[in-house]
Amino acid sequence: MYDELREVTAQLTAVGSPFEIATVEVGGLPLRSYKNAPADMRQVWLGTAAHADATYLVYEDERMSYAEAHRLVAAAAQSLVERFGVRPGDRVAIAMRNYPEWVLAYWATIATGASVVGMNAWWTGPEMAYALDDARPKVLIADRERLERLATVRDQVGDFAVVGVRVDGDAFADAVPWADLVAEGGTLPEVAIDPDSDACIFYTSGTTGRPKGAQLTHRGCTNNIMSMAFWNSAWPAALAAAGRKPDPGAGEATSYPPAFLVVTPLFHVTACNCVMHGASLTGAKLVLMYKWEAGRALQLVEAERVTALSGVPVMSRELIAHPEFATTDTSSLKSLGGGGAAIQPDLVEKIESKVSSARPGTGYGMTEACGVITMNSADFFLDKPETAGPVLPSFEAMIEGPDGKPLGAGEVGELCVRGAQVIRGYLNRPEATSETIQNGWLHTGDVARIDEHGFVAIVDRAKDMLLRGGENVYCAEVEAAIFEHPAVSECAVIGVPDDRLGEEVGAAVVLAEGASLDADALRVFVKERIAAFKAPRYVWFLDQPLPRNASGKFLKPDLRKSLDPNDAA
Repeated sequence: MYDELREVTAQLTAVGSPFEIATVEVGGLPLRSYKNAPADMRQVWLGTAAHADATYLVYEDERMSYAEAHRLVAAAAQSLVERFGVRPGDRVAIAMRNYPEWVLAYWATIATGASVVGMNAWWTGPEMAYALDDARPKVLIADRERLERLATVRDQVGDFAVVGVRVDGDAFADAVPWADLVAEGGTLPEVAIDPDSDACIFYTSGTTGRPKGAQLTHRGCTNNIMSMAFWNSAWPAALAAAGRKPDPGAGEATSYPPAFLVVTPLFHVTACNCVMHGASLTGAKLVLMYKWEAGRALQLVEAERVTALSGVPVMSRELIAHPEFATTDTSSLKSLGGGGAAIQPDLVEKIESKVSSARPGTGYGMTEACGVITMNSADFFLDKPETAGPVLPSFEAMIEGPDGKPLGAGEVGELCVRGAQVIRGYLNRPEATSETIQNGWLHTGDVARIDEHGFVAIVDRAKDMLLRGGENVYCAEVEAAIFEHPAVSECAVIGVPDDRLGEEVGAAVVLAEGASLDADALRVFVKERIAAFKAPRYVWFLDQPLPRNASGKFLKPDLRKSLDPNDAA
């Protein structure tokens, strides 16, 4: 089937084919790009008008068609322009749960030619203040919880307009209710958009302890849509050519229109770029959740005939392990899996065996690549469950050795990719940009190997971070918060393996002489400074200095070996 995949890939990307690859010059560099990709994300939204009568958004007991969404997006876009003076090149920040208004605000902003600043809904007030000061949006669109946090730091941030979503009659002094924004209707403004301008800015935690605003371009986002569409065309065609059955439900009388359960935050590329973008363009239904809960997810799969669920691996594991799984009708599911962390081989097999209608799938990507870099599905994933699939056609890829030179098949080094999907850079961070993107090559920070079939296996992470339930937690950020406590003399943060979340946060702490501190007090202290999920679950108080190397850096591998989670507080 690997020969067939090669042949299908060549056919689909050839001149005149749907996924033809062209070379475009971006910033003086020749980059691979899909010739037939939409010109910009505004064009993507305009293309969704063809699905007018189809259901677009479902949230609790609320339902909205594509036609109604277009009406509201046009009204919001006109208000952003006329009421707040938003123009191409401006920024509009969105800070809220996965409400329907998040989706509408996103498309309204895109339609004006402005860029979306996706703010982490888990951020504390100080974290919000940092991002708002960094991005300098003209407008912030936020729900009640985020507005309450903003109120604690409002005097620390610049001047911008505020729109309140689902404020339920609560008074926020300078907030215009969303209902007022869309009350009078409107039309989309006519704007020209540079494909290499920012479509959105998503913040990724940095190794310095401060998040960096990744600048995702229109070209990068539309290429990501094409990359996913390519893979979803390629793998079934390759399996069929190899005489295998791509779809376990093929030939059955019952089929369901595409419907995606959105289970990860829309301020991440997983839900926004890898689910919302493509689903919208194809007229699929997006089913939103207030928060993840496996039992509720099962109810929605059955009630809404969900065909795809893409989240962090623990979500698939919790879904199929739930007591109500066996009695829930999940026959509509065709794809189950996701990314954000490696899907363990046993889970790949469990999905295949327990969900008779669905095939397992995964993708490896990052914010800095506007979404996916590789994808893997079905028989290919079952055969190579330790891999994330082949590099998608819009990328060049290499494994770089310590000397900066490319390595051969099967050799382990840092994965580097180049193509139209790589971000423009980090907002206000030229040094970080030049460190991460060199001559167009994105240094992923992930240690990997590429096998003889072109499939990528992520071996380790070069960057000092851990993945907790699909959320990046950079150790330096947590360490910076812990070090603010006057009782702390030394600390080092490491990842502790966890069956449910992949990794949990652990902190080795040495207290100052004569100082006292317990683990619970430390957690409370940390949660006042950074998002609660970053606070250490495991805390070890050590009475000896932490091990260091010759340059004075803590020897975290030694700590991981010597510290027992059972001994932690």
